[in-house]
Amino acid sequence: MIIIESKRKKLATILKKYPEATVVDVTSKANTTLRRLSPFYPHGGIPVPNSGNMTATCVEAVWQGLKVFEHEDIDISMFSNDTMKGLKRTSRKHGKVLGHRYGTNGCELLNYADARRRIYLPTYRWMLDYKVQDIIEHLRIANESQTIVLLDYNTNCDIYNYKKPLSHAFLVKAYAEGLPPYEDAFEVIEHHDYLTNGRRGWNVVRKERRVKTIEEYEPPTQLDIPFDFKDD
Repeated sequence: MIIIESKRKKLATILKKYPEATVVDVTSKANTTLRRLSPFYPHGGIPVPNSGNMTATCVEAVWQGLKVFEHEDIDISMFSNDTMKGLKRTSRKHGKVLGHRYGTNGCELLNYADARRRIYLPTYRWMLDYKVQDIIEHLRIANESQTIVLLDYNTNCDIYNYKKPLSHAFLVKAYAEGLPPYEDAFEVIEHHDYLTNGRRGWNVVRKERRVKTIEEYEPPTQLDIPFDFKDD
């Protein structure tokens, strides 16, 4: 089981609640390789939605770079920021937030809900698919036998709660466990067997849930990247 808790809580408080748990920090402040799960981590080569072959250093650079303000449009210089600092663009400096532009090639201005669905969720998913599979594999294995607590500054685990920033630790949990919005990280395979007992025979269908194989990514084109999540 994977649990999301606030990094601001005292470790003793968390361990009192989950005494047998393994507690890990997945924020940009972590002093382990798990900070690679942070949207601020500069993996490099993160595709920017609807922007040709343009890439960014990290997920947060995409999110902040495509933000549009009352006094400033998108800022593509954010895409090259690899310092994990200075990635926030605020209304205090640039005026009222008007929305997010859907890519550098687009004129469509998305509201916060649509921007989360069409920019943030698929961009972070791409990072999970292609930049941190080694961590995810270890996390899935550990999750089979122990309780894991992921620490994040944000603990909003509801992708439809737009009043608070979404917890990226929750997205790690969703991806590792195959929960919405990343339920397709797993696939169900049907096995058809024919069993016999003397003269009688019958068909038996067994369903196996397993991690979906990640297809190799070809950098030259973005046409096959599933940006724009669909709501059921």
